[in-house]
Amino acid sequence: MNFKRLRLLLFVIVALLHIVLIFTIVFTARPSPPPPREARVMKLTDLAEERQPPPETRETPPSVLDAEAETMIETEEIPDTAGFVRSAVQSAEEAYLPMHQVSVRPVFDEKLITSLLVYPPIALRSGVEGRVILDLFIDRSGLVRNIVIMREDPPDRGFGEAAVRAFTGLRCVPAQANGENVSVRCRYPVAFKIK
Repeated sequence: MNFKRLRLLLFVIVALLHIVLIFTIVFTARPSPPPPREARVMKLTDLAEERQPPPETRETPPSVLDAEAETMIETEEIPDTAGFVRSAVQSAEEAYLPMHQVSVRPVFDEKLITSLLVYPPIALRSGVEGRVILDLFIDRSGLVRNIVIMREDPPDRGFGEAAVRAFTGLRCVPAQANGENVSVRCRYPVAFKIK
């Protein structure tokens, strides 16, 4: 009988030691950091132009127009219209056509874009992949003049800023309409993938 108690006591002690050892290993062991991964950017493609509703126009109530007419001063002088004509010509030059009015799309050097894109470090450390949709305003010489981030998924991980930095000051083969270079507004998706 004494042998059975001794055997049971040894079994309980060994079981407790195993439990303590397992808890020690589980709660004190830290996983090794994953090896650094190389960033890879997916092929860039064009998106279909999204239809936007026309801007709402507000008419000025007649009472406001009447009040303005009463405060006007009549004069015999002829205004200088040269500045007005110059500004009208400039605004006509800066009119960015939507993609559906262009016969030849702008062409970017994808290898250059890939080399300019820098994967955001915070997203790379977290192992997060992302997608950005940019709205590019390209003038008739092919220079990207303005960039607007339309969509960034996931937000606040640096993907939008990285895409904007890559496209800032970039030059492409300009868009054409009826055989002439034109200023164009186009949407451009950028996908960030980790190899």
